Amino acid sequence: MSRAFAAGIAINLAFVAVEAVFGVLADSMSLLADASHNLSDVLALGLAWGASVLARRGPSRRFTYGLRSSSILAALVNATLLLLVTGGIAWEAVQRMLEPAPVASRTVIAVALAGIVVNGATAMLFARGREHDLNVRSVFLHMAADAAVSLGVALAGLGILLTGWLWLDPLAGLVISMVIVAGTWGLLRESTALALDAVPDHIDPTKVRDYFSKLVGVAEVHDLHIWGMSTTETALTVHLVMPGGPPGDAFMAKICGELQEHFHVHHPTIQIETGAHPCALAPDHVV
Repeated sequence: MSRAFAAGIAINLAFVAVEAVFGVLADSMSLLADASHNLSDVLALGLAWGASVLARRGPSRRFTYGLRSSSILAALVNATLLLLVTGGIAWEAVQRMLEPAPVASRTVIAVALAGIVVNGATAMLFARGREHDLNVRSVFLHMAADAAVSLGVALAGLGILLTGWLWLDPLAGLVISMVIVAGTWGLLRESTALALDAVPDHIDPTKVRDYFSKLVGVAEVHDLHIWGMSTTETALTVHLVMPGGPPGDAFMAKICGELQEHFHVHHPTIQIETGAHPCALAPDHVV
């Protein structure tokens, strides 16, 4: 995956420079908007790469889980930066709508077509890992959206070439902004939720509670917490009241295996109680 990040950064950084230069020469708002977005994606690639490296570091006395959650922070920062960049793009596009300027449409079309190839190729570098990692999926979605955005820029240039309507260029900038917001909002929501220790989207806490309650010997389940340790790993803690006494290691190993197989929980911590003494954390509203 490190090679994919390195290749993606190199390809996109080179294309940002080309797109920015031709955007200025062609006086194209849509090209400059796309260049700004692609520059933010270079930063996104760098952050995601750094986070994936940090997530593999082992635990320390201070960071007892290691630095796994850095991938969550990277996804959150990437989503926030994208929205900030989008605000600037939209503002400039509105100003250009009020005062349209001539655009070198042929240059716009050529550079945008190159963008489709660059962004599409970069997206494919991360296609395989997107299913199981929010950090990688954020990169894949950004690059795939960029390919679609570049197509929009090319169509705007073609429209100007055929009709002479200069307002098509800033309109494309506004459409790009809306595409970015639409594609980023889910990432922002999910990464914010993970940063706040929410239950990951792929896990239904009700089903997890039902699983524990149906285990042989379990009379009560309380203090159940599920959260993302990173964009790929999930942790869980729970108290199980078992009046018959603590089970053996084989029973606990079976639970851990089934939690990983059925719910993708990688780091469970299970506390067994006999119920002889009330637990201060027994009510669900107590944390």
